[in-house]
Amino acid sequence: MQLFYNPNISENDTSFSFDKDESRHIAKVLRKQTGDTLHITNGNGWLFTAEITFAEQKKCIVSIISSRLEPKRNYNLHLAVAPTKMNDRYEWFLEKATEIGIETITPIICEHSERKIVKTERFEKIIQSAMKQSLQCYLPKLNAPISFKDFVNQDFTDQIFIAHCEETDKKSLKSQLKTATDCTILIGPEGDFSVKEIEMALQHHFIPVTLGETRLRTETAAIAACHSVAYTNE
Repeated sequence: MQLFYNPNISENDTSFSFDKDESRHIAKVLRKQTGDTLHITNGNGWLFTAEITFAEQKKCIVSIISSRLEPKRNYNLHLAVAPTKMNDRYEWFLEKATEIGIETITPIICEHSERKIVKTERFEKIIQSAMKQSLQCYLPKLNAPISFKDFVNQDFTDQIFIAHCEETDKKSLKSQLKTATDCTILIGPEGDFSVKEIEMALQHHFIPVTLGETRLRTETAAIAACHSVAYTNE
């Protein structure tokens, strides 16, 4: 099955018209024709089965055959991850985390962050592409970048963790995770969180955790955390 994404389609629609760019992709690149079936999601959980009634490069129209709301996961995962120096590493994390399963991503700017300015337009496209590739119907939310201090000062009602490399008392993330429970995990930059940031997180009741015996890159640590949560909830 090939999945298309369009945020403008709703469960009340009986037909839908794609914009010029999407129509060109459907009609010219994919060579879809009248009578062909498409599967579409709006990123809010809805999966639509539609039949093409008009297929031209400038306009593609479909008739909605059926729609259903896909069930959500029994947990919500929020990863707050410091931007990496090289954008492609962060993009890799976004792609793989989306494939594994995540609800919210927040870039956090830390004291040791080598990248302080983050442009999220391309990040959004990568998340959308990964959602379609992995045949999921819920689009992860990408928040605007925020400072570490502002992030930890928020009110949290879920399990909250900070993964860092300092030689202090830490628990294994896997040992602390609860099934069917929302959680937020902080992942630091290449230079790790500062001692001040770690202390600040602990003051706000974040649980210090380790992701294993080896020292992981930022993007690897984020994926390890994401997979640990998914595995715990299988």
